[in-house]
Amino acid sequence: MEIETRTMKHVMVRLVPFLILCYFIAYLDRVNVGFAALQMNKALGFSASTFGFGAGIFFIAYFFFEVPSNLLLERFGARRWIARIMFTWGILAAAMAYIPQISQYTGMSAAHVFYTLRILLGIAEAGFFPGIIFLLTLWFPAAYRGRVVGYFMAAIPLSTVIGGPISGALLSLDGLKGMAGWQWLYLIEALPALVLAFVVFFYLTDKPADAHWLPKDERDWLVDRQAHERQHREAVHSFSVKEAIFNPKVLAIALIYFGANATNYGLSFFLPQIVKAFGLTNLQTGFVTSLPYVVGVISMVLWGRHSDRKLERKWHVALALMVAAGGIAASAGLDNPVLKMIALSVAGFGIFGCLPVIWTLPASFLSGAAAAGGIAAINSLGNLAGFFGPYAMGWIKDSTGGFGAGLLCLAGAGLVGVGAVLLLPHDPALEASARPEGGEAAVAGP
Repeated sequence: MEIETRTMKHVMVRLVPFLILCYFIAYLDRVNVGFAALQMNKALGFSASTFGFGAGIFFIAYFFFEVPSNLLLERFGARRWIARIMFTWGILAAAMAYIPQISQYTGMSAAHVFYTLRILLGIAEAGFFPGIIFLLTLWFPAAYRGRVVGYFMAAIPLSTVIGGPISGALLSLDGLKGMAGWQWLYLIEALPALVLAFVVFFYLTDKPADAHWLPKDERDWLVDRQAHERQHREAVHSFSVKEAIFNPKVLAIALIYFGANATNYGLSFFLPQIVKAFGLTNLQTGFVTSLPYVVGVISMVLWGRHSDRKLERKWHVALALMVAAGGIAASAGLDNPVLKMIALSVAGFGIFGCLPVIWTLPASFLSGAAAAGGIAAINSLGNLAGFFGPYAMGWIKDSTGGFGAGLLCLAGAGLVGVGAVLLLPHDPALEASARPEGGEAAVAGP
């Protein structure tokens, strides 16, 4: 349909690049601790397990505040709530630069200040990612969600492709105005979140009915299309918020996401240290670390589009997770830097290819407040792997002196996700909700 193509192009151009930018900044502020560790751990006397615990404890706080935050977003609107989230996390991300000063002022150890700030950062950022996913379900019909979530989540690997070399370069500011390079890294990379918080407030639109930047015929078409899909979903299954959060299918998807996130975060926080051990400079480490993420950007876009074209989700998730687990396991047994990075790049294809397709699963059977709660539950439970992966890597590194056993542990977590997705029941009625009224998959548009 011509109006469908026009409408989706306008919505895509208006929302997706801006949301990619926001998530790029969010993810950079979340994982730049991995690059800061190249100097920070020695300066503050952190062991690998201390660092891994602090890096991962972010996700414990995230877990407890994720669902309440997303329900408040559904109540108050994405524009206001996402702006609030970005402003508070920007303040706390900048505060990471002042761990020594806060430690001296409060009498707390540097490790406890590190833990506290990571907890507060998790509380501040809780609700951002599932809030954006929920927002995308309001704007994009089901047949577009695989590719759209893929475009949006491409910000994850892009944050390392672009942010890795930048973070490595910022470490070279060591000594400028009496501050260490890792402090400059935290401070400078927090500033964009503070600026974007104000842009979000004035730029985002909460729902299609309010989109005065769309021509009336396009706005009416999108409102009608989304209403039709919502009615179809609710005719198949209708859930309250409580029922959605405790629904077995929601919990199964959370386990799948846990497996995917364990491979992602366990690797993200420690990859700079693994690469640095090749004997590279900080800047070289930034560039080499970005290689698996370059592959990940390509994977997210192509695998999400392929899933949309086939209107198939289950096997797209399972196969990608198998590739992730296989690549990580292979890297554990390789000492040659080139072969190790090839294996990790293969893993990057699987890790980042599965993530956007996972997020098409809850949107196929949840809507409204139930979707907000269910998506947040999946994200909060799945993100507990963000604690498990880094802490396991750090503890195993301190226990064994190397990263090999830790990498095998991450691969095992990925296989747990594979098992969960293979056990996920097939529901043809829900797949039908992803089809336009004509019954065929929509492949028009961006």
